[in-house]
Amino acid sequence: MKSNLKKASLLLTGMMVGSKLFAQTPDTIASKNYVKPFSDGSAFRTWSIGVNGGVLTPYTIFGVKKQDFQSPHNQIGYGGYIKDQILPSFGLQADFLAGKVAGAVTPADQANGTYTSFNTKINYSVDLAANFTLANISWRHEQGSIQPYLTVGGGYIAYTPTLTTASGPNNEGKQHDFFIPVGAGLKFNVANGVNIDLGYQVNFVNADDFDGSVQGSTNDRFGYGHIGLEFALGSSKKPQLATHNPVASMRTEYLMDEQRLQIQVNQQQAANQQLRSDLNTTNANLAKLTVDSDGDGVPDVYDKCPNTPAGTPVDGSGCPLKKPEVKVYVTKEDKEVVNEAVRNLEFDFGKATIRDHSDESLNKLAQLMVAKGFSLKLAGYTDNVGSVAANLKLSKARAEAVKTYLAQQGVDSSKIQAEGYGKANPIATNATDSGRQINRRVEFSLY
Repeated sequence: MKSNLKKASLLLTGMMVGSKLFAQTPDTIASKNYVKPFSDGSAFRTWSIGVNGGVLTPYTIFGVKKQDFQSPHNQIGYGGYIKDQILPSFGLQADFLAGKVAGAVTPADQANGTYTSFNTKINYSVDLAANFTLANISWRHEQGSIQPYLTVGGGYIAYTPTLTTASGPNNEGKQHDFFIPVGAGLKFNVANGVNIDLGYQVNFVNADDFDGSVQGSTNDRFGYGHIGLEFALGSSKKPQLATHNPVASMRTEYLMDEQRLQIQVNQQQAANQQLRSDLNTTNANLAKLTVDSDGDGVPDVYDKCPNTPAGTPVDGSGCPLKKPEVKVYVTKEDKEVVNEAVRNLEFDFGKATIRDHSDESLNKLAQLMVAKGFSLKLAGYTDNVGSVAANLKLSKARAEAVKTYLAQQGVDSSKIQAEGYGKANPIATNATDSGRQINRRVEFSLY
């Protein structure tokens, strides 16, 4: 009756624990314990300890036909171990086991034999076993809930058998022998670094007197079914190696790379949007440079005297001129200032943008015109490359660019006439690069 009650209690406990574990979502267990793929052992918790208790019995999965006593009596056993997980699927553990093993012969054997029962006290047993963890790699979840395992090892067992005959019990004294434990089981992950251990072990004793009797034809053996707890040692920030799923780390690394790439794409898109905004602002500012609300020839952005009446002569800042007209004479020195401005005048290729090194000589010309009230005619020319319309437009734009520059330096824009003649009136051959360079010019006529 007691034996059946013990078995039922162990089975019920296992079913309750198992149902709770299967209800978990494995993807939520180890996400915070991420370890990069191919990390060494220092990234994991490899050491663990375990304690267990269960049933010791001479009955094993191999049956009792060749055992000395063929009617097993279940007894309580207890044990513990310390394990070093060397690889995700392989570890070494040192085990300890103690308790009692008891049994009796069948009624038929009792009628013909001398012995009626035995009770062997396992004072202690120690062994070193290899532990093989199975199926701890999952392609569907970050971490599995259950780890099947197998163990096999060898060790030393100290025991005291007591035989009971019709005349009473007989203590056989302390014995010591080598034994081989072989086991299998399941570990259920219930918390970070905490596992419930359900296992079964068959212990093969290298002797036929473990039960105090040598009547059998083979060495004695006994079974141990147990339930226990395993605790991983070390920092809780590290995952336990035996329960770690390297596939999940590879998947997480892939997702992290994908997220990093998406961040880079988002940053580049933001930079492109900023460039577009800057370009729109620049275009808006350039558009302002061409607005001349009062038509005085000075863009509003430079016009210090807006709303000047139509036809009123203004200076480069858009303000009316008050100086009286005076008759002026162009001297040789004045012509040299003009010639210097012509020699140094250069534009960007295919554009009406005046290059910076032309500014100094143009500034001297502006000072001369302001000082003596000279008027100036600008005639723009190009070479024969391109269409007639394009060359006329470019030559006119270059003459206007010189006019605008001089006006910005204080010259009365009404005294500057800017015209464009395209490829007309070449002064050199257009058959050579040097000739075309000479034909791309703006002529200055001071008067």
